[in-house]
Amino acid sequence: MYEIGWFSTGRDKAARDLLKVVYDNIKEGKLANLKISFIFSNRGGGETKESDLFFELARNLGIEVISFSSGSFSPELRERGLREEKRGKSRLIEDWRRLYDREIMKRAGRFRPHLLVLAGYMLILGGEICQRYSIINLHPALPQGPRGTWQEVIWKLIEGGLDETGVMIHLVTPELDAGPPLTYCRFPIRGGKFDLLWQEMKEKLKKKSLKEINEEEGENESLFQEIRREEVKRELPLMVHTLKLLSEGKLKVKGRRVFQKGKIISGLPVDREICNPSENNVWENQK
Repeated sequence: MYEIGWFSTGRDKAARDLLKVVYDNIKEGKLANLKISFIFSNRGGGETKESDLFFELARNLGIEVISFSSGSFSPELRERGLREEKRGKSRLIEDWRRLYDREIMKRAGRFRPHLLVLAGYMLILGGEICQRYSIINLHPALPQGPRGTWQEVIWKLIEGGLDETGVMIHLVTPELDAGPPLTYCRFPIRGGKFDLLWQEMKEKLKKKSLKEINEEEGENESLFQEIRREEVKRELPLMVHTLKLLSEGKLKVKGRRVFQKGKIISGLPVDREICNPSENNVWENQK
């Protein structure tokens, strides 16, 4: 049995949807070799309504939850470190992350997962935990694409006027969004419905800067929304497919390298398998 630890802040419905999709695929036999051994959350009970709903779901699914509030752990050190980080590299925040990660490893020490999955986990991991475990993360961009939150990625795509983007699963390293990719899928953001939206953006940019458009419209901007819609269609199927490949031994992680059939690869394109979401849209079925 291929055992995983599931890391999530549990901050919204999307976090619950992702957990439920993977759990359902396990129960339906599509991920027959996979087991979620435990869930870790950096929020405590009663901290937010959304995380409490996430904990309730986990209990209903029969999965053990380890919760340890990052907000309550050495808050002064963390606050000073985050302020320092805004000015550049911060030793204080690195110290805080290392200490917090050690508490995670202590609490999860009785488990022996093959892999940790970051599924809406809103903290950056430090070097020690990345050395101890193989860890994967979902990122809404192609390998070598923009880094940052999904919102930051989309604005960077628009700023660059790019023709395509994608989603990937990558290994986690202390450097944010920079680990080796396991799987990825690409899709166009030009042509068809996108052309009119790009033209509308072009007209807006004659009157305002992209920063002003972002500040005024944010996630409600039409081109932004359409790119996000296409990303979301692919995120859950990509996660499920990647976990299937790993649990069946078709992909293997050793150290900081990804192997397929004994050979090191730099990411497996899986467009054909999961990038026809109109026919097999796992996300839409969860709404």
